[in-house]
Formats: sequence, C-alpha cells, structure tokens
Amino acid sequence: MPITKSAKKKVRVDLTRTEVNYRVRRSYKTAVKEALEKKDAESLTKAYSKLDMAAKRNVIHRNKADRLKSRLAKKLVVKS
Repeated sequence: MPITKSAKKKVRVDLTRTEVNYRVRRSYKTAVKEALEKKDAESLTKAYSKLDMAAKRNVIHRNKADRLKSRLAKKLVVKS
C-alpha cells in the first residue's frame, strides 16, 4: 500500500504504462500473425513498422525487434 504522495502517483503511472505497453505489444503480435497468414509485402512492411515502434517505445528491446523481423523474413522467403 503506497503511503507517500510520490508512491501513490507511481502506482497510477504504472497502471497507465502497463495498459499502453499491452496495447503496443498486442499490436505488433497481431501484425506479425497477419503477415504470416497473408504472406505479402504490404503486411510484412506493417509488421516491421509495428516491431520498430514497439522497440522505439521501449516495450521490447531493439535486438528482440530485429530478431523477430529476421525470423519473420526467413519464414516468408520462398524456397526455390
């Protein structure tokens, strides 16, 4: 239970940040799933954009975003 004024504010801020981070996380996960289903350039670009935005907002680490983009590209490459 927070007692000081700053601790109470921290609880409020944490709740807000948690909600925002959840939305960003759902957004990039949905975009990645959509890219895997559609397998077209437009949805791939959208997924890349969502991953970059999540990394920019520090929801995920930039290396994780790069790793996910790399794995996504490998899955969508047509083997000849």
